Amino acid sequence: MKVLIAGGAGYIGSTVASACLDEGITPVVLDSLVTGRREFTDGRAFYEGDISDGALIDRVFSEHPDITTVVHCAALIVVPDSAANPIGYYEANVGKSLDFLRHLRRNGCDRLVFSSSASIYQAEDGSPVDEDAPLGPQSPYARTKAHCEGMLADIAAAGQMRVLSLRYFNPIGADPKMRTGLQLKRPSHALGKMISCHQEGAPFPVTGTDYPTRDGSGIRDYVHVWDLAAAHVAAIRRFDALLTEATSSMAINLGTGSGTTVRELCAAFNEVVDTPLATVDTDPRPGDVAGAYTDSDRAERLLGWTPQFSLEEGIRSSLDWIPVRDDMLRD
Repeated sequence: MKVLIAGGAGYIGSTVASACLDEGITPVVLDSLVTGRREFTDGRAFYEGDISDGALIDRVFSEHPDITTVVHCAALIVVPDSAANPIGYYEANVGKSLDFLRHLRRNGCDRLVFSSSASIYQAEDGSPVDEDAPLGPQSPYARTKAHCEGMLADIAAAGQMRVLSLRYFNPIGADPKMRTGLQLKRPSHALGKMISCHQEGAPFPVTGTDYPTRDGSGIRDYVHVWDLAAAHVAAIRRFDALLTEATSSMAINLGTGSGTTVRELCAAFNEVVDTPLATVDTDPRPGDVAGAYTDSDRAERLLGWTPQFSLEEGIRSSLDWIPVRDDMLRD
């Protein structure tokens, strides 16, 4: 079996490619390298370019006519950047995705696994959410994901594509074999900021302490990136059984099913490191919400998937990746 992974040189896509290789599925990687890394494509069929480049997509399928499924991970994902540059985000994430679908259909490919996001949920009160929970994306980035899901569902309903949207919660960790991981030296998510603060000997700011959660801090669902990759393998293998003419599109949440507050994340971090990380309470940032975690029953029932890695293992994996990353990605 062979799959095309768009955005396959990025954090999620490259890890999915590694999981595919380990499970006997051949990945073909397409990436513009705007944020992806060439180093993450070593030993894999790789095409450098944009998903909107029709001639390139035609060449990929001409040279790999046995591609059965596409995993679409190509997107810009930084929330503050999306607020500063909404036009660029809508063009990259929505406009180019539509072009990509047109090129896929022309080449006879109708199976698409779409990288979506839990950020499309309302997520204002810290409650668990299932796939039928109200949507309420709070940033241009999140709205591009919601728009893509709607666009894909419409195309699927017209019989022109079958689409499985995987809604990621908060990925952490790295490939256990340390082939790939988060490429950024100063990531913007909570664990990345904790690591930076710990390295600098600075206290970590807990932004918001009056949310309707068990300890007042925001709540998220942290899932190991290798567990996410395993879910993609399950989605590829079960695609035809899940998506038929009667059910041409579907969304599945990918998370642990357990919420972790910011204070709990700090406590877990301190269980892993030798020197405890200090914290300081601060006001919430503009646009911050209490957050949410997933009800993951659908993923277990339909994909046969449950997360295997603990929160502490995800934190340890993220820390172990840092020296590997610094050696592998020298610029």
